[in-house]
Amino acid sequence: MASELDVRARLQRAGQEHLLRFCAELAPGPRAALLAQLEPLEPEALREHCRRAAAACARPPAPAPDLAARLRPLPPERVGSASGVAPQTRRLWEEEGFHQIALNKVAVLLLAGGQGTRLGVTYPKGMYQVGLPSQKTLYQLQAERIRRVEQLAGERYGTHCTVPWYIMTSEFTLGPTAKFFKEHDFFHLDPNNVVMFEQRMLPAVTFDGRAILEQKDKVAMAPDGNGGLYCALADHQVLEDMERRGVEFVHVYCVDNILVRLADPVFIGFCVLRGADCGAKVVEKASPEEPVGVVCQVDGVPQVVEYSEISPETARLRAPGGGLLYNAGNICNHFFTRDFLQMATREFEPLLKPHVAVKKVPYVDEQGNPVKPLEPNGIKMEKFVFDVLPFAKNFVAFQVLRGEEFSPLKNADSAERDNPSTARRALLAQHHRWALQAGAHFLDAHGARLPEQPSPPGSGEPPAICEISPLVSYSGEGLEVYLRGREFGSPLILDVDTARTLQA
Repeated sequence: MASELDVRARLQRAGQEHLLRFCAELAPGPRAALLAQLEPLEPEALREHCRRAAAACARPPAPAPDLAARLRPLPPERVGSASGVAPQTRRLWEEEGFHQIALNKVAVLLLAGGQGTRLGVTYPKGMYQVGLPSQKTLYQLQAERIRRVEQLAGERYGTHCTVPWYIMTSEFTLGPTAKFFKEHDFFHLDPNNVVMFEQRMLPAVTFDGRAILEQKDKVAMAPDGNGGLYCALADHQVLEDMERRGVEFVHVYCVDNILVRLADPVFIGFCVLRGADCGAKVVEKASPEEPVGVVCQVDGVPQVVEYSEISPETARLRAPGGGLLYNAGNICNHFFTRDFLQMATREFEPLLKPHVAVKKVPYVDEQGNPVKPLEPNGIKMEKFVFDVLPFAKNFVAFQVLRGEEFSPLKNADSAERDNPSTARRALLAQHHRWALQAGAHFLDAHGARLPEQPSPPGSGEPPAICEISPLVSYSGEGLEVYLRGREFGSPLILDVDTARTLQA
């Protein structure tokens, strides 16, 4: 390890020597920990990081004055739809997706490095329970969807197939996530097929360009955003691991979407048959004001434009059919070829421009007293996974129904939307719809049949509580054999054991 003298000299070159201002009063253990944290920070990179953070924050966010003239929706030939397509075309996509899964050419990659501060928890979001009858966590739901899609592909092609699960964590989430998976026996997945790796961390920076000391012996660090994926893939030789396994197509998604379909055969098949190197699932924006990025074209190049960059007038523009002109809401759900990810790590990543996130960052004052700020005081610089879209040679978008595939868990229940209650209701309403479509009937407490009209997405608790294990059905398929013509009280938990009993 480098000496204090060496580290101090490096910090002087970066203009950040204040990070050692309490070093002399630290005990040997904390002093060594601080030096170990500071040693990997390259002086020139640290100086540039702090300079860019302060400069970027000084520029107020506003729509680019000429953006409206450069903006266009994606051309129709680059957009597919899960629902607005002929059944035979959808079956063709699904069959291709299952075929690639059966050939062991598909992997899923989870972005799980965030801290979940808006949710109000101190542990990784994937460990969160939203209050389902089964008490399953997000990690368990996702693991079981992987097992089910492997089973479905294997049954179709008479093979034993594997969908490797790559999980990008951070300094904050790696330890708890690894422990959680071990405690739950990897949810009956082969541990050799669950690969965890860590993204880089970057110092939080004050508005005047000084790295923040969180404690006397610790710099305030934050994950480098989900766009840190590309450096992390290179740092941990993840793409080399994929190549050894024969993986050619990667489904990348964010941890907090309770409805996410991992290795979705329809999406995979659509992208493969279109020859895409890069794809994105989108949902129709709920309103012009909805704070989601828009997948569109700028100067003829595909990209995600953040909602804060689009003027209200542009956001309200309507297409000839009456819907929003810019309606393709980004949901952090992507398809990549392994070859494209290889190029992203080698060529595109240095060209990505960081985004500014202004946060409340705990720090120590000049006397060494800990301070928890009441107002934002620091800058965290992030890159986004979608920043590589403009480099795609053949980008496609795939529109899916929000009620079937998108309900993110971002906020505590005190927030109006995207909270544990809305996520739980979205999943239960989906499963209630699936059960009705399969011919089930639900009874109230007095034995009378409940209305059999499915609840519209976002309308609150469904008339009956029904939770269907992903191990029984991935996307509503195959439920008729268990449910058609039968009557059930509420709640109905259709797990593997219940399914066996109903089938007997």
